[in-house]
Amino acid sequence: MFTQDEMTRYSRHLLLPEVGKVGQERLKNARVLVVGAGGLGSPALLYLASAGVGTIGIIDPDTVDLSNLQRQVVHDSATVGVAKVTSVKQRILAVNPNCTVRTFESSLCPKNAIEILGVFDLVIDGTDNFRTRYLLADASEIVGIPFVYGAIFRFDGQVSVFNHKGGPGYRDLFPTPPVAGSIPTCAATGVLGVLPGVIGTLQATEAIKIILDIGETLSGRLLLYSALTMRIDQVTFERDKDREPASKLIDYVAFCAGVTDKPATFSREISPSDLHDLLGSESPPLLLDIRDPQELEICTISHNAKHVPLAMLGHVAAELPKDRAIVLFCHNGQRSQAALMALISLGFESTHLQNLTGGILAWAAQVDKTLATY
Repeated sequence: MFTQDEMTRYSRHLLLPEVGKVGQERLKNARVLVVGAGGLGSPALLYLASAGVGTIGIIDPDTVDLSNLQRQVVHDSATVGVAKVTSVKQRILAVNPNCTVRTFESSLCPKNAIEILGVFDLVIDGTDNFRTRYLLADASEIVGIPFVYGAIFRFDGQVSVFNHKGGPGYRDLFPTPPVAGSIPTCAATGVLGVLPGVIGTLQATEAIKIILDIGETLSGRLLLYSALTMRIDQVTFERDKDREPASKLIDYVAFCAGVTDKPATFSREISPSDLHDLLGSESPPLLLDIRDPQELEICTISHNAKHVPLAMLGHVAAELPKDRAIVLFCHNGQRSQAALMALISLGFESTHLQNLTGGILAWAAQVDKTLATY
């Protein structure tokens, strides 16, 4: 039952046939964990609270820093120096005192991940490093809850949904992490302040749709957003039938550093230096530039790269050779990684495809320093 205050607070939801009292009751009974109370977590947490999600969990070991306030809108100047989970709890209860807030002032790690995730219905990814993201992906698959993924880099963002109604998982799209140190952090390269607001809000949207069981989620689809061009693209992907579902947690620091005791296998990532060597060999790979046309005007890799914008990839894939090695690249490696998975879904052998780690940004930094960058 709802109090009169709750009926008024949620009245715009109650007017929607797709939500109504039954849906609002689902939101009230839902338990959502947000891992990371930063740029992505900020809008997601605020909208979850406003929507009436009954129990919200927040895990983050950091304190609020002045440099966070350019994008982490859940915090403010008065909470600089305060634990982020404390700052978030204060803000959520100010927005909606009907919420129950559970805080975890620690890092997610293999020792606590299963225990923490096991009491929630779904998890939202607000992380900023690959070791935590792979841990989160495996742990959510083990406990059997949906994983709402989000990632940002400079002006670009990604959103998807994993482990939902038998849909694919994170490792089906990203089976291995990029080469250690090849993807710079926001602290090193910067990020447009409004970008995490867009991506985090989309994550909250997906989480609410999952709770209400309405609409069509991003399960099996990766949404790619560019703030610079205001374009939204999508690529589809499927569950890898040969991949064994996660059954245990591992050492993710070692995993993301490339340290493993397993035999070496084909990697879908290639470093700029290794690509440079391959381009000088007798059988160089085909370079596939999937950036937008305006990006080519700034810089390109001068090795007769074939240009196919990501949005056109499905239309021209049949013209690409299936018996030749292909290396895909974009600005920072994210869109081309998604394009690689799209080609696999279109029948290309994964052993013929590789993604340039870090994109043309890494190529300019490590191989051709004369290139203009953006």
